[in-house]
Amino acid sequence: MKVIIKNDYDAMCEWAAKHIAAAIGAKAKTSKEPFVLGLPTGSSPLGVYKRLIEMNKAGKVSFKNVVTFNMDEYVGLPHEHEQSYWYFMHDNFFDHIDIPAENVNILNGMAKDLEKECARYEAKIASYGGIDLFLGGSGVDGHIAFNEPFTSLTSRTGVRGLTTDTLIVNSRFFGNDPEKVPKKALSVGVGTVCDSKEVLLVINGHQKARALRHCIEGGVDQAWTISALQLHQNAYIACDEPACGELKVDTYKFFKEVYKNEK
Repeated sequence: MKVIIKNDYDAMCEWAAKHIAAAIGAKAKTSKEPFVLGLPTGSSPLGVYKRLIEMNKAGKVSFKNVVTFNMDEYVGLPHEHEQSYWYFMHDNFFDHIDIPAENVNILNGMAKDLEKECARYEAKIASYGGIDLFLGGSGVDGHIAFNEPFTSLTSRTGVRGLTTDTLIVNSRFFGNDPEKVPKKALSVGVGTVCDSKEVLLVINGHQKARALRHCIEGGVDQAWTISALQLHQNAYIACDEPACGELKVDTYKFFKEVYKNEK
């Protein structure tokens, strides 16, 4: 695991965007196959998306041969609902870059057979040979996508029930009323994420400090699904200084020194 510590959120997002753009460009030089990119929603990746949009408009990266798979979607929200993740991704990213519409894949939370929809999604990922790079974030309790604490670390895409903590945190998008937040979501599994050739998590803010500590310094623990990244052979954590607040001094110094020049 490589932990890239930046001074603030903006610097963290800039590093992550450049890293993703470089990965897309590197594959384009050696293969005609599309670059397969996993993507999250939430507040953490917004800065990354903003910079990727800027790079795309400046001609520094193209998404014409990129296929995307989003992490999750609420059950019961149609695409046009302003809090659906389909809407979020188009509003904040896809509508502003040169990606073909047919290359965008998002789970359908309105599917009649949710289990079948999840199986279809896993099969489609496999049809591309897996995901090249999965960008992700973390909840304050260390969950990845909607894989809440105690989700199996080998889980695949499926239907997930959301915890009270998640409902409360996400209620800010639903008029601060947890009762209005969908109680279920479709989500890729921890195993789905960890099968990717590369995983890059962005973690920012003091409120995520405990999750970052468990990710880096704790054992591999089903209670902290983020800790599964310890077993990945090509995992990056990009974080800002406030997120490092609970790390041991020597841990902080180690990553700050060793990966200070990481591209």
